[in-house]
Amino acid sequence: MSTQDSADNRKVVQGKQKMTPSEAFVETMVANGVTDMFGIMGSAFMDAMDIFAPAGIRLIPVVHEQGAAHMADGYARVSGRHGMVIGQNGPGISNCVTGIAAAYWAHSPVVIVTPEAGTTGIGLGGFQECKQLPMFQEFTKYQGHVTHPSRMAEYTGRCFDRAMSEMGPTQLNIPRDYFYGEIECEIPLPARVDRGPGGSKSLDEAAELLASAKFPVIVSGGGVVMADGVEECKALAERLGAPVVNSYQHNDSFPASHPLWCGPLGYQGSKAGMKLISQADVVIALGTRLGPFGTLPQHGMDYWPKDAKIIQIDADHKMLGLVKKISVGICGDAREAAIALTERLSGRNLECDASKDSRLTQIREEKAAWEAELDAWTHEKDAFSLDAIEEAKDEKPFSGGEYLHPRQVLRELEKAMPEDVMVSTDIGNINSVAHSYLRFDRPRSFFAPMSFGNCGYALPTIMGAKTAAPERPAIAYAGDGAWGMSLMEIMTAVRHDIPVTAVVFHNRQWGAEKKNQVEFYNRRFVAGELDNESFAEIARSMGAEGITVDRLEDVGPALKKAIDMQMNEGKTCVIEVMCTRELGDPFRRDALKKPVRLLEKYQDYV
Repeated sequence: MSTQDSADNRKVVQGKQKMTPSEAFVETMVANGVTDMFGIMGSAFMDAMDIFAPAGIRLIPVVHEQGAAHMADGYARVSGRHGMVIGQNGPGISNCVTGIAAAYWAHSPVVIVTPEAGTTGIGLGGFQECKQLPMFQEFTKYQGHVTHPSRMAEYTGRCFDRAMSEMGPTQLNIPRDYFYGEIECEIPLPARVDRGPGGSKSLDEAAELLASAKFPVIVSGGGVVMADGVEECKALAERLGAPVVNSYQHNDSFPASHPLWCGPLGYQGSKAGMKLISQADVVIALGTRLGPFGTLPQHGMDYWPKDAKIIQIDADHKMLGLVKKISVGICGDAREAAIALTERLSGRNLECDASKDSRLTQIREEKAAWEAELDAWTHEKDAFSLDAIEEAKDEKPFSGGEYLHPRQVLRELEKAMPEDVMVSTDIGNINSVAHSYLRFDRPRSFFAPMSFGNCGYALPTIMGAKTAAPERPAIAYAGDGAWGMSLMEIMTAVRHDIPVTAVVFHNRQWGAEKKNQVEFYNRRFVAGELDNESFAEIARSMGAEGITVDRLEDVGPALKKAIDMQMNEGKTCVIEVMCTRELGDPFRRDALKKPVRLLEKYQDYV
């Protein structure tokens, strides 16, 4: 097919005309700019799949449909466009639930297409039949069920529009016999909501609060990234001289090189940011729901300012005041609201103007102190970790070198990060400690599993991101437990030329949960130990490259070598880092209690 033919095929048919429902479905995807989708082929949608290629749509087959949903999530998060996932009715669709749940909490505009059993057999318990709408009702912003073949384009278009307007996954459920026949319809053009800054009354109230603030602090959230509003957040911060902290798992929502950046809040976040926000008299929560996991005490500090007035700005009015009591709620776009507030403060004398220089000095000092602490924090110092470090001295990894301290590894990885990098992290102990070391200057660069916290997230998500932005270096972090849930997608990366780099922290345990057994269950370890083969060798058997690192001085060079292979040779590489069993803080000390046993046979288990 020539370039001109390809361009012609991307043109959407105009006006009402006869077509098949499959053609209506595919043409509506073309109208919404779809070029890539992820899934596993199936007979339920084969009639439509047959014309994906001439429409300019590539179906990327995966090993498991959960990976497809994560890939669609990563694709959407880095591109700002829809991510697409499709699978066979029944088991192919049920495999996607976890991935769609993760996309829901990441506010990713993913469209999942769920072909279902044919209408003439529904309710008879036929092959691969199940009720597919209830599966996703908790994790979608809209569910479109095609009720007649003639409405195929209508429902398809609405799913695309709702995913963007409500910033979250939508489901398009299609009885498999509705792809066939002849209909007359018009392909709907995309409808995009033009979000404003919020109501003028609430913006005026917020401006008055800020004018009287002596120590304002901005929490820059995921909404800033989604609104492409980082520059506008910078302008507001500079007008106020306000420290800016990232909301939890949104380390890319404000540039780390900016003098006012103070790092992320929440689990394993920045002490500098926490100490500074604790002094705030006014907090601007810009594009964040202030989720509970991102404001919990950390590093022994209950840092959230109890008496501060909070201005919360969110595009979803239901989030305003949901988690934290607020003084002003603004339902609006984060970028537009930042512009409106900056304009209202322009030319005014603000209480905080007089202390701009002293606050900037304080910001520099707190950041320097935190960096010095991180430099000195070469290993964990709790009793269990110290025991684990001693044990590691007496044993050698199968590679023959030595077990490394996770924090030192994370620091070396940070130093070796390429420019314009994209990083995804899995859930787990070392991955969460990594939050202290991951800094970005560009938005749409950091992808974490957010509130759903599922394992097996990092690799497929970064593959989706790489598909959307092949010119950018792509790195996934995973622990060896979570890695087992996704490593098979290395085959997808090799088969379909999606070169990425995976860093696997091989510490032979389910670290996050094992830490709870240390803290609350007197080191009674149940099901937490892992005995693994070499992940680097497994990667090589799949056709990728593999590097085992067991010397600290090799960490940075290994990452640079893998990125060079990724960007210049198109190769996927798994870097297996042999780590000690030391562990960082538990996720939530508030979530567990010391055990109480009432039956005599369990008296020793306290």
